[in-house]
Amino acid sequence: MTSPPADPPVRRVAMVSLHTSPLQRPGTGDAGGLNVYVVETATRLARRGVEVDIFTRATSGTPAASVELAPGLDVTVHHVPAGPLEGVPKDELPGHLCAFSDDLSRHVAGLAEGHYDVIHAHYWLSGQAGALTARRFDVPLVQTMHTMARVKNAALPAGDTPEPEARVQGEQELVDRADALVANTPAEARDLVELYGADPGRVHVVPPGVALETFRPGDREADRRELGLAPEARVLLFVGRIQPLKGPDVLVRAAAELARRDPGLRDRLVVSVLGGLSGSGLAAPEALARLAEAEGVADLVDVGPPVSREELARRMRAADLVVVPSHNESFGLVAVEALACGTPVVAARVGGLPLAVGEAGVLVDGHDPVDWADALLAALHRLEDPDARAAWSAQGVRHARGYSWEATVDALLRAYAAAKDAHARRRGGPHG
Repeated sequence: MTSPPADPPVRRVAMVSLHTSPLQRPGTGDAGGLNVYVVETATRLARRGVEVDIFTRATSGTPAASVELAPGLDVTVHHVPAGPLEGVPKDELPGHLCAFSDDLSRHVAGLAEGHYDVIHAHYWLSGQAGALTARRFDVPLVQTMHTMARVKNAALPAGDTPEPEARVQGEQELVDRADALVANTPAEARDLVELYGADPGRVHVVPPGVALETFRPGDREADRRELGLAPEARVLLFVGRIQPLKGPDVLVRAAAELARRDPGLRDRLVVSVLGGLSGSGLAAPEALARLAEAEGVADLVDVGPPVSREELARRMRAADLVVVPSHNESFGLVAVEALACGTPVVAARVGGLPLAVGEAGVLVDGHDPVDWADALLAALHRLEDPDARAAWSAQGVRHARGYSWEATVDALLRAYAAAKDAHARRRGGPHG
């Protein structure tokens, strides 16, 4: 394991995740890969002796003002009052940004200057609040966008709502202000430079990891028996928030195309969708069910709520293919988690998914259901050969092992050190 940077020391980090709490289950509301990223990096930083405070917006489900993220680790989640305690749609949160920033400032007002070494903000709303805290402590601001408005708008599904100009401008301010910008992939780093004019010297590529202790190969047949899946079932699994950007409709339409082509396959096909409504999907909560009905595959599509990480790994092992038809992904954590379980992936060739999938899966250009049906059918035929299935599974596991959270934290600590250097140069003095 690579040792963290020794100079300058990073002793305390404040992470800001305004719009979604790390205590939320991924796939619920606005919780997703960002939540996993915050939890995994914070806990692993703590195991290296770094104290981590996470600040998020208080809601009615908040258990207490401040709670330990995990027993025995120096990671505390602080719930900051800002706006109503009931859930607030993400597009309405900018109206509560000032309240969150003010309450966050009051929360840390009694701490001494230099208490935190780095402020690490996740998503643009968090960055707006985190920038004020960074100025309060005169410490560097590290910003991870996770998604960007200009990238998202360029890949917008038909009929979806574009991100507002206020978000574009807010992101631009952070790109200009942050001491370090963390990108998930080289493609995201290029987007920061080309679409936002970021200084390449302040952009650090830090790929997310996968919890290899949870997402690992296992007894696939036993997992299928426990889930009540017939031996002959061909399971296509979608995991993610149910909204147009994630493309669950693409899978349903492709499954309908498969069923029309091959009635024998239709009798064995299971389309499993795990996730909760989010974003613009909240405006049409029955849309996916209505689509399945209209396509004649309502009996094949099973929509279920998000599950625990351990249960998700079991569901992935039980599936024949994990399908990621997103219109944009900054990385595509679900794809790497599936590969780590030994389950092949069919994904869209967008955003960070080519890096996440590598040569271990199938990438599909565009979102035409016919093209997706072609790709899924070819992958299912490949899996009919037990030797080919075993070789493909092993290839995915090898690829996923290149993405550990420990490697992520190594790179993150290097980015923190570079941010401290950049901040010191801006001040014209040595490290604090």
